[in-house]
Amino acid sequence: MRGRFKGVFFDGKYAYYIVCIYLSASLSLVKQKRRVSSTRQRFWHKLRACWPALKGSLALVHKPCIRPHCRACATGKKHPNYLLAFSDQGQRRCLYVPTAMVPVLKRALKNGRHIEQLLYEMGPALLEEYRLKHPAQTGPAVSLARSAVPRKRTRKS
Repeated sequence: MRGRFKGVFFDGKYAYYIVCIYLSASLSLVKQKRRVSSTRQRFWHKLRACWPALKGSLALVHKPCIRPHCRACATGKKHPNYLLAFSDQGQRRCLYVPTAMVPVLKRALKNGRHIEQLLYEMGPALLEEYRLKHPAQTGPAVSLARSAVPRKRTRKS
């Protein structure tokens, strides 16, 4: 049985090394997956729920039509339309929106505001995570800790 499976890629004496290499590689991948910060995981988890997202504003406007004898325009009531206002390369743009698409756009605008709020919260959370991983080297907390430790006096000559 011993020589039956002997070959270039599988030899009894190298099987142990192959298993060890495989296990060490798979364990390092698991460690890398765990290294993703909890702040980042929370952010991505919250972000996934915010689709579709949009930045801009939706407005209901009443506009006259082009028909010459329209009753609604003649009475001053005019026609209701929705406009989506947004910025495109620094320029303010407006687009007419079909009535059927209004609920989708309202949700997208709400999600866009939620994403913006998440981004504002991300700054302090990242700073707090960094400070937990990297203790202060300078500042009031370190100077207090240093003053509590007695120092050796050196003689100056």
